Amino acid sequence: MEKVIDLRKSVYDICQAHPEAVEILAEVGFSEIAKPGMLATVGRVMTIPKGARMRGIKLDKIIAAFEQRGYEVIQ
Repeated sequence: MEKVIDLRKSVYDICQAHPEAVEILAEVGFSEIAKPGMLATVGRVMTIPKGARMRGIKLDKIIAAFEQRGYEVIQ
């Protein structure tokens, strides 16, 4: 499977295609993403850039975390 993260997709779609993304996002500050139901509700309408702005997390930090795990990130 190709390890490509498209930041235009919803968090839900990204995590469905790449289950490891839940762990990566939790590590960089999206701790709520690991809570049951959050991914299925908020995750369906939230993108990573939008969530980063809301939580005050630098998008560069998130991109770097994915790239360190071998992902290509498309913005």
